Amino acid sequence: MNKKVYVANLPSQPCESELKALFSKAGSVMSLKMVEDRQTGQPRGIAFVEMSTQWEARRAVSMLNRTVFMGKNLLVKEATEKRGFRGNR
Repeated sequence: MNKKVYVANLPSQPCESELKALFSKAGSVMSLKMVEDRQTGQPRGIAFVEMSTQWEARRAVSMLNRTVFMGKNLLVKEATEKRGFRGNR
């Protein structure tokens, strides 16, 4: 079963290949999605990394949380499943 990891506090410059290489140290990276602002298309500073197993996802969290990456301290934790649509308030 694949498991996603949430990554926050990314640098403003696109760094997809470097981020994938960093997470590859914890295991096999199945996919990586950098989140962009819908209106401007600018990076939002967060990403989702899908690891091949839940064990590798947990290993990535323990290895990489609070790691300095391109001058910023990353926040890495297991992603939670989306629960319904909240809509605009």
